[in-house]
Amino acid sequence: MVKNKVTKNNQNEEKDKKEEKKNPMFPQNLISMLADEVAKTVVERMPHLLQRQRKKTKPSPKPKKVENAMFLDTSAIIDGRIFDVVNLGLINNILVIPESILLELKRIADSQDAVKRERGRKGLEMLEKLKKTKGIKLMVMPEGQEKKLEKMDVDEKLFYYAKINKGRIITCDYNLEKKANIQGVFAINVNALANCLKVTAVPGESLHIKVQHVGKDANQGVGYLDDGTMIVIENGSNEIGLDIDVVISRVIQTSAGRILFAKKI
Repeated sequence: MVKNKVTKNNQNEEKDKKEEKKNPMFPQNLISMLADEVAKTVVERMPHLLQRQRKKTKPSPKPKKVENAMFLDTSAIIDGRIFDVVNLGLINNILVIPESILLELKRIADSQDAVKRERGRKGLEMLEKLKKTKGIKLMVMPEGQEKKLEKMDVDEKLFYYAKINKGRIITCDYNLEKKANIQGVFAINVNALANCLKVTAVPGESLHIKVQHVGKDANQGVGYLDDGTMIVIENGSNEIGLDIDVVISRVIQTSAGRILFAKKI
């Protein structure tokens, strides 16, 4: 019995020794010291790790500068007349559409209002045609990463991009044209351009014209030239639907264009 007990004790001691070898015990203070050293090393190396991460992370690319470009406004794109001018070869500048303008155009194309939706889709179609036209440079300028852009509306971003690129804005919006001028950006109004290209008539000149409808005064008749210029004909209300000869008596220039006043010959 004694031998068996001794044998069992020896076996237990051998097991304990094996377990100690497998799981060596360290003093608690030694473990704490090691943990402190590891923490210090991590803290010391942290700035270097952050710098490496910053180097690996590439900053967002800034929009390329395109000096002397023409920046298209939403109203000019929807209007479409500027594309006819471009197709004639009268504008050789790069045409630029800021990303914010393109997004606004897409929102209009997705509008629930049928008229707005049609206008927006027409604008997108015009851009697609222009993109495929040979000899015409058209580019979309991506949104910049500057914080100040976050607080700007679509018009303000348009002014900003045109200004830093020394470009000009093409628009059909009279108010936007004036705002651009205040911002120090040159803006071309397509309507003003169209007025400049209208036929010039002077007092005393004779014209053959069709009377379309009654004017503001009951005795007035109204006709139009091929370019849309209005002619108010004195005592022409009884000539509605007829082609008559008139002589220009005076010309009035307004913000909307010229109005001609005429008398029957």
